Amino acid sequence: MTFEREWAESRAVAAKRSAMQINSVPADGGGGGGGGYDLVVNRDDLGAIGNDAYDLLGQLTTKGDIARSATFDAATALTNGNFVSGSAVLKVHDFWQTHMKTLLDACAQISNHLDYSKARHAQDEVKIEGQLTQISALTDYLK
Repeated sequence: MTFEREWAESRAVAAKRSAMQINSVPADGGGGGGGGYDLVVNRDDLGAIGNDAYDLLGQLTTKGDIARSATFDAATALTNGNFVSGSAVLKVHDFWQTHMKTLLDACAQISNHLDYSKARHAQDEVKIEGQLTQISALTDYLK
């Protein structure tokens, strides 16, 4: 088989696959208007990531803060005792708190974003379905 023939066949297959039909329902039963949603965010691996992020958020909230007060008390005691390391321990305390908050926010965003995405896609599907219904009504009227 020549390159030109193979290339032509590949283009024909790609054109068939990407062709859009608005005036009919595909033979495989797809298409909107049946009340069900075509656009679905329902991937188990994404759900598992969201669940893990939520679990990590819960554990970090309780376990990540255990040493905070002891570290702060140690920094205060060292500083009051005129030890130079007091300010260094306080910097470690502040650094940990800043990074802990960033990590907690990231876990919450991952978990919440997956829920938001699913709800947003459902809203988009309803909107698109409504627009296509209007177009269909106009098409019927113009016939």
